[in-house]
Amino acid sequence: MHESQPPASPPASHPPASHPPALSSALPRDARPRWLRRPLVALLIAVAAVVAVAVRPAVAAVPATPSGWSLVWADDFNGSAGSLPSSTNWIIDTGHAYPGGPANWGTGEIQNYTADPANVSLDGNGNLRITPIRSGQNWTSARVETRRADFKPAPGRTLRIEGRIQMPNVTGEAALGYWPAFWALGSPYRGNYWNWPGIGELDIMENVNGLNTVWSTLHCGVTPGGPCDETNGRGASRACPGSTCQSAFHTYRFEWDTGVTPNQLRWYVDGQQFFSVSQNQFDATTWSNMTSHAGYFLLLNVAIGGAFPNGVAGRSTPSSATVSGRPMLVDYVAVWQSGGSGGPSSPSPSPTSPPPGGGGVDARSTIQAENYQAQSGTSVEATSDTGGGQNVGYIANGDWLRYDRIDFGSTPATQFKARVASGAPSGVSGLIQVRLDSLTAAPIGSFAVADTGGWQSWRTVPANISAVTGTHTVYLTFSSGQPADFVNVNWFTFSTS
Repeated sequence: MHESQPPASPPASHPPASHPPALSSALPRDARPRWLRRPLVALLIAVAAVVAVAVRPAVAAVPATPSGWSLVWADDFNGSAGSLPSSTNWIIDTGHAYPGGPANWGTGEIQNYTADPANVSLDGNGNLRITPIRSGQNWTSARVETRRADFKPAPGRTLRIEGRIQMPNVTGEAALGYWPAFWALGSPYRGNYWNWPGIGELDIMENVNGLNTVWSTLHCGVTPGGPCDETNGRGASRACPGSTCQSAFHTYRFEWDTGVTPNQLRWYVDGQQFFSVSQNQFDATTWSNMTSHAGYFLLLNVAIGGAFPNGVAGRSTPSSATVSGRPMLVDYVAVWQSGGSGGPSSPSPSPTSPPPGGGGVDARSTIQAENYQAQSGTSVEATSDTGGGQNVGYIANGDWLRYDRIDFGSTPATQFKARVASGAPSGVSGLIQVRLDSLTAAPIGSFAVADTGGWQSWRTVPANISAVTGTHTVYLTFSSGQPADFVNVNWFTFSTS
């Protein structure tokens, strides 16, 4: 991001006093004067008569994969108390800005993000705990984002992003300035910082000042104004069903459905849909800019102060009454993909534990190479490819990788694609082969790889395969006439064309 700059004049419908000074107008989760919904917030608080639902305690397990869906990625935050979240899954942001970005993350929030376990750690009971702490006039807190930045549905499928979260359990004056959030940003944002909101922002859950309200918002297009009415965004809010947002865990879900025409984005709390937008509400360029890139990365954070809580409170936050040390608890974050039936999913309560063996992995999702169940001869290393994370490297003749329960569905997959890189010397090359259910089975497809220009010089290579349906164990095997390493693999996927 770039340094903050004075915003453009607010739209005429914005009360002039509500627009905060000196905040960037081109930043994620920026000034957004959504406190213009204060009458709605007051109404929701005053008249919230909601259907009670049973709220489970933290269960330290990702729910069972629903019928007709496949698990793409998940973290259940199991681990010893005081340990940091998985560095394989998460990046911990630190400081008051991205390197070279605007002060205060462009939102006016005042806390310093740290990697201190006092601010961000597992609690030993299957939860991630993000805790804002005050020391004198200064605050620290935490913000994490997924290494993966490729969450998007395959054509004709629905992507579901879900987290089970208890907001900081604090209300009233003691909560002024608390700003917990569960959200997603388009992958091109990383390293650019000037392409918001065009690349898309999906606010799955936001809350301020301890109100019993969940806000969900889409940011898109241009700012100010544009198709998403920036810096407001398009969104909705409602009270949490049953127990308040602060007193209990609730499930916050976002779905991106490409199986219906027009495509649709939907937001839920505890399985109850309360907001949606459709592709035909946007011009083609706006929709393409936020959906045609590599996908999204997910974020969890608790900010303190800033434009949003200040606007809702009608004054500067936090105050001397704001208490320190009330954490946001995250039981799990998971991403699933449907089998392509389309349409809104039926809201069903999440089971307390997965069945033996769990669900399959969608063959048409982006399968990270390092997420194998078994391997021989390879190593995992950090990658500089788009989206970051890790790749499998040091691959030579006779090495292999195994992936269990890959679900091809009932429509035959006929193509395999893999993201590969090679710095092999001249004359060294090899084959990547796909086999089903046995290392000794005949390959259903393969392609050759030689030097791509370097071990982190990535390209996507397709290969035709024999038609495959059903659920299988997939082996990637590697064959070469030379003993030297010849390829790295970042990810792979299957498709019908």
